[in-house]
Amino acid sequence: MVIDWLAILSLLPILSVAVLLVGLRWPASRAMPVCYLVAVGLALFVWKVEFVQVAAASVNGLVVTGTLLYIIFGAILLLNTLQESGGLAAIRRGFMGVSPDRRVQVIIIAWLFGSFIEGAAGFGSPAAVAVPLLVGLGFPAMAAVMAGMIIQSTPVSFGAAGTPILVGVNNGLSGDPAVLAYAESIGKTEWYDFLSLIGTHVAVLHATAGTLIPLFVVAMMTRFFGKNRSFAEGLKIWKFALFSAFAMTIPYVALAYLLGPEFPTLFGSLIGLAVVVAAAALGFLTPKPEDTWDFDAKENWDEEWSGTLKINVDEGKNPSLLFLFVAWIPYLLVGALLVITRFPPVKGWVTAWTVEFPNLFGTEISSSFQPLYLPGSVFVVVSLATFLIHRMSFDGYIRAWVTSSKTLVKASVALIFTVPMVQVFINSSGGASGFDQMPIELAEGVANLAGGMWPIFAPFIGGMGAFVAGSNTVSNMMFSLFQFGVGQRIGADPTWIVALQAVGGAAGNMICVHNVVTASAVAGLIGQEGTIIRKTFIPFVYYALFAGSVGYAAVAWNAHNSIVNLGSVVALFIVSLAIYMIAKYGRNSNTAQ
Repeated sequence: MVIDWLAILSLLPILSVAVLLVGLRWPASRAMPVCYLVAVGLALFVWKVEFVQVAAASVNGLVVTGTLLYIIFGAILLLNTLQESGGLAAIRRGFMGVSPDRRVQVIIIAWLFGSFIEGAAGFGSPAAVAVPLLVGLGFPAMAAVMAGMIIQSTPVSFGAAGTPILVGVNNGLSGDPAVLAYAESIGKTEWYDFLSLIGTHVAVLHATAGTLIPLFVVAMMTRFFGKNRSFAEGLKIWKFALFSAFAMTIPYVALAYLLGPEFPTLFGSLIGLAVVVAAAALGFLTPKPEDTWDFDAKENWDEEWSGTLKINVDEGKNPSLLFLFVAWIPYLLVGALLVITRFPPVKGWVTAWTVEFPNLFGTEISSSFQPLYLPGSVFVVVSLATFLIHRMSFDGYIRAWVTSSKTLVKASVALIFTVPMVQVFINSSGGASGFDQMPIELAEGVANLAGGMWPIFAPFIGGMGAFVAGSNTVSNMMFSLFQFGVGQRIGADPTWIVALQAVGGAAGNMICVHNVVTASAVAGLIGQEGTIIRKTFIPFVYYALFAGSVGYAAVAWNAHNSIVNLGSVVALFIVSLAIYMIAKYGRNSNTAQ
């Protein structure tokens, strides 16, 4: 009973976020200070954590906040630099040349280009790159943020060259005797091979759930931001959406199986990007010109759709191929530098300069960051290069810096309380009460209720971890060993349960508070974070439930050779519902063949 009450109490910080931010629609700048106080109150008076530990966790959160603000500033600076140089207008016209259809554009930019940035840098970087690019192309700011958040699912587990697996799951499991014994019992004597096995399970789960993500993006975009507010207008492009999904997920799974966790997202997205852009340029499966879908005139948009990020796009003439290439050079440089700085020996050089704050206030909590390794540094460097490459005027470049600085100030208030709340929540162990940290107590309570149905719940625990921690990697660190133990307790293959944790942790990025705050800040959309989470919660539930059902079916098959089980029934229902919706609303789609 104590554990049950602890689970309920542990839920309060998350519940306060949901009620204030999503339910009451408070802006994050108002809601998150209250949520921070809830977490601090629980830590001090229920968990009886020492005040210095709470203070240390809060300071650590402020350090992380500073790195996030740096990334936000760099992303906005690069966008404003391109706007001042005229490169953004050329990029917009170039995309119109590939396809003027906004549904095609959002799949290419958010799903494929965003996945590539995730594979290279991770940690919310797609929002810092793809979201402002979509805004620059004429998308409503809220539509751009929603799309940028939804795609932060399938690519995330192998983001930053596999960090959530190679760091998150690795640190969560390594050294535990039960895990090492199990790995040896299945013939995985090399630890990397054991991680790769989990990574392959993760890839399979992501590929099944991720197949519908591009279709989710376009259907929700047309439903919430289209003139006719229609899901059907998004579903009509189902052929192109599924083609774009498979173009990434098929090589993604193959790379996970053949090469390990470092490469599925990075190279799977590149392969998909090359295939899909070439296909779209040839008109393969794209709408005919008369069926092109676009947003309504801007004056008819709802007021809450638009952010403070103002983009002036000169339609003008179509750019020459040379000028279009020059316009794209900054984004090509971003991708190249993110990839280069993530691989040794360059990574060792850029991470050599580390700013450290060890043992804050005498506690075991330490904080550090590596300025040259942060994506914000890449954005600033590329902005300076753009000033030279695009031969900008000095006055125009100064305007880009001034505008970006003003935007940053508005984003800072929410993050200053959001990240410290997370740090207090996850650093709540070691108090006089003897309770484990809040996330573990909450997970234990859910596990006791779920019993043998745990595989379906496992992704939701991973998602909860990412929701509060803001990171798939941190969620995996917190919960991988716990998930492994639950798997053994219920007689399931624990590698599948850990894989479900990793997949749920990736999906949790869709609703992660500080990722939403960051993406909203980049788009100049401050104060609408709760509205965005209400929208992204729909695909999150789909993703976690479908992955959990497939995982349950896989566990049941391994244990009992049983095809018909709760997991397979739920998964079949979801697939059947998707087929029904496509058949009903997508059959009249007129696409070029």
